[in-house]
Amino acid sequence: MPRHSRIQNRQNRRNGQNRSARGGAPNHAGIHLLRDPAVSARMVRSSAAGPGDLVIELGAGLGALTTPLAATGARVIAVERDPRFVAKLQRRFADDPGVKVVEGDARSVMLPHRPYAVVANIPYAISTALLRRLLDPEATAIASADLLVEWGFAKRMTATHPRDLEVAWWQARFELRIAGRVPPGSFRPAPSVDSAHLVIRRRPGLSRGQVRTARRLLQDAYRQPGRPAREVLGAHVPKKRAHRLLTSTGIDPPAAAETVPVATWLELARAIDASGESRDSR
Repeated sequence: MPRHSRIQNRQNRRNGQNRSARGGAPNHAGIHLLRDPAVSARMVRSSAAGPGDLVIELGAGLGALTTPLAATGARVIAVERDPRFVAKLQRRFADDPGVKVVEGDARSVMLPHRPYAVVANIPYAISTALLRRLLDPEATAIASADLLVEWGFAKRMTATHPRDLEVAWWQARFELRIAGRVPPGSFRPAPSVDSAHLVIRRRPGLSRGQVRTARRLLQDAYRQPGRPAREVLGAHVPKKRAHRLLTSTGIDPPAAAETVPVATWLELARAIDASGESRDSR
């Protein structure tokens, strides 16, 4: 079973065990409605949404984030699957032309082709699936995201040395960081673990060539994580050049490929692309 599938399965099992703070029924969907306006305000400020921006809210619930997002003047598309919540959102924002309520599943609703941001409190159970949908495609139009996710999930997404190629690929094109911890009491029902405000920003100035070179380097590094970094890089540029590049980034050339941070692989990809010396013809 692929590692990302194992991670998702573990996450789903934890979600199935999540109960409200008062011992309610298991929350198998991992849905926890945001109830703390201070958290909503911090997320919206972090997003820097404003007039002319397009913001997608995946899993709008009862509108805890929709309301402050609408107040920024941005165009908000609030996506919600539960028809009961959809009806309430439609009534609440019926007179606001800047908010469009869409009944649909966050995992399948059509995403924009123009640059957009996502601000959302996403269900724990589908966190991996949503990030895969938002960040995997090379041509994705997403520019930024501010997400509420399970704390452990956020730690895995921001690790310097991701355990999975998939997460490394996301980190190569986007900056992922944790803006803060969010306690269980900020939600209803309260989850059994802390949450995190995960901030995602597209890395500026990346060319298509740099992105593709980075992907090839990461694929090779994760295919043979114990292989010396100089050999991984040496498959793409002359060996002497590979040695010099690694040394210039502070990496010992014999070091295992798995010890090289994603940011360094990206730096190497930029250098290779700038020199036009890649001999990779794949």
